Amino acid sequence: MHYQYFESPVGRLRLLSYGTSLAAIEFENLQAERADSSERADAVLTECARQLDAYFSGNRRDFALPLAPGGTAFQQQVWRALADIPYGELRSYRDIARVIGRPKAMRAVGAANGRNPIPIVVPCHRVIGSNGSLTGFAGGLEAKRVLLALEGIEL
Repeated sequence: MHYQYFESPVGRLRLLSYGTSLAAIEFENLQAERADSSERADAVLTECARQLDAYFSGNRRDFALPLAPGGTAFQQQVWRALADIPYGELRSYRDIARVIGRPKAMRAVGAANGRNPIPIVVPCHRVIGSNGSLTGFAGGLEAKRVLLALEGIEL
């Protein structure tokens, strides 16, 4: 696994790839030592950094990267639903549960959302509580506010 760092408005991010696909984006507060990786840029990481730069500059609304997030079948299903949330729009955990055909699985959807290994690219920041409240985010609530404000959403 390869990684490189990316300085962003929401802090220093570590981008990780398998060389052919993006595996994770980690916020600085969640970066653990990884014996299975080396700091080395590759084409996927370079392209991810380029697209993130364009996103944070307001010149990109979606991402076109090969992704390989590791997770259960249920988590993968939730992450695919997250990827379909349009730029500048919000969904609730209830909305995502309905989209995946599991309307009573709101807590499980919340747990899967929290384990999304590729935040920003797979936009888990666009998910809020059913009552409209800002809910947890791996990068912290302030980072979530910044991302939403970038997309024109003020809560």
